[in-house]
Amino acid sequence: MQILSLEELARQIPDGATVAVGPDYSGVAMAATRALIRRGARDLTLVTLPTSGLQADLLVGAGALKAIETSAVALGEAGAGPRFAAAAKAGTLTIRDATCPAIHAALQAAEKGVPFMPLRGVIGSDLIRMRDDWKVVDNPLGDGGDPILLVPAIRPDIALFHAPFADEAGNVWVGRRRELFTLAHAAAGSLVTVEEVRPGNLLDDELLAPAVITSLYVQGIAVAPRGAWPLKFGERYPEDTAHLAEYLRLAATAEGFQTYLERWVLGPEGRR
Repeated sequence: MQILSLEELARQIPDGATVAVGPDYSGVAMAATRALIRRGARDLTLVTLPTSGLQADLLVGAGALKAIETSAVALGEAGAGPRFAAAAKAGTLTIRDATCPAIHAALQAAEKGVPFMPLRGVIGSDLIRMRDDWKVVDNPLGDGGDPILLVPAIRPDIALFHAPFADEAGNVWVGRRRELFTLAHAAAGSLVTVEEVRPGNLLDDELLAPAVITSLYVQGIAVAPRGAWPLKFGERYPEDTAHLAEYLRLAATAEGFQTYLERWVLGPEGRR
């Protein structure tokens, strides 16, 4: 498989695409996200499995999204992403409010090639009134009086994530992060940044193979050392708490966010 530059990888995501991403603890493709913003991406729909933080907030603030389906956009204990919160209040972003199990179920339906997935735990919540695409029906295998929620499949165009390493054949090792398998299987293709590319074929190693997403699901790979920064990436590097504090301070206003964008995304610092 051809190894792409970050800019080439970002160009693989067309305007208007539906992009699925994982939570902050799964390996967030932050370097690719900055490249996507530099590309000037527009009208994307972001699906988060099941939440997002800095990644989603950056894309909202940069004007790259037209819609988002999520359970939350939050930067840890600091609360909601400031640009996401501002867009929600202003009504400038279509927000499809969801829950963690509902998004997992919707992507699992796509993974299995079925049109919907049944779910129980959401029944009784006000959320169902806000989602006219979710249907409550009577259990067809029951004796009546047994409601069940049907959540339609979500089939993203692209799954975007960061992983520890890949091999020359395009297989990607993701370790214990099983939700990344769901993303890759549900999407039409995956774009992955990695810390390194290793020689050989990971599937030849019996210990590594169970944690490998095969190249069948991988559309492109870019090498991006520290590609999840400023977020934590497993045991490889910690969260840059000072940087995130600076982001929160600046992104509290539209003007401050633009200052952050020009320095840490559009400028040389964003390409490191």
